[in-house]
Amino acid sequence: MSRDIWNPRVYGRYADERSRPFFDLVARIAARSPRRVVDAGCGTGELTATLAERWPEAEVHGFDSSPAMLAGALSGAFSGIPATGGLSFSVEDVIRWSPREPVDVIVSNAVLQWVPGHRDLLPRWVEALAPGGWLAFQVPGNFGAPSHALVHELCRTTWRDRLADLVRPAPVGEPAEYHDLLAGAGCRVDAWETTYLHVLTGEETVLRWITGSFLRPMLDRLSPEEGDDFLHDCSDVLARAYPRGPHGTLFPFRRIFVVAQKMTEK
Repeated sequence: MSRDIWNPRVYGRYADERSRPFFDLVARIAARSPRRVVDAGCGTGELTATLAERWPEAEVHGFDSSPAMLAGALSGAFSGIPATGGLSFSVEDVIRWSPREPVDVIVSNAVLQWVPGHRDLLPRWVEALAPGGWLAFQVPGNFGAPSHALVHELCRTTWRDRLADLVRPAPVGEPAEYHDLLAGAGCRVDAWETTYLHVLTGEETVLRWITGSFLRPMLDRLSPEEGDDFLHDCSDVLARAYPRGPHGTLFPFRRIFVVAQKMTEK
């Protein structure tokens, strides 16, 4: 498999599977007529555009730290969305983002696992909400799965001289932790987990899935030649853990969801 670093094409290989948690998350937001909606870490912007379709009167803004991911959105790829409130995008960092006015809905889809201080960030986002506003996010909860544990084992052994320091504890919490954190910040909280059983077709499917996400820090560290060798090693261990069956490769993927509504009074 050739070395592919983070870009829209790589991440979009399994667009349907990756977008499903977004729609399951947003379905639990009961905001009726929000004025301002923000998609924090919006990626390519396609899912942000669906927020504008759901709330056409709202000002919907998506931001991401990657200009490459946002290239299509910034060029007006979604100008045909019938949103009277407006749909806009910008390049911004999740940690530094701060709205000028209170926001009615903040959505963050599969982003906070990349933010080491996101537990401190969440109360700040609650403060940015208007009374009765909504904060909704989902993060992967599969860091103990073979797809991650086997790669970490390679980093600790075969690739220890180059990658051992990248083996770290799971970057996200459990649903109960987020519940208590946001309840303490003055929210009514709905937190849950779902394990999707994705059926992936083609060759090296699990490797291709994690190349666009989990493997990014490793591949960023390695030279192109080293990256190819590392991917070959990953392919070997993942093929044994996720054998291809007659109907495709079964890939269980656990995700953690949180939807919190800011109460008008604590």
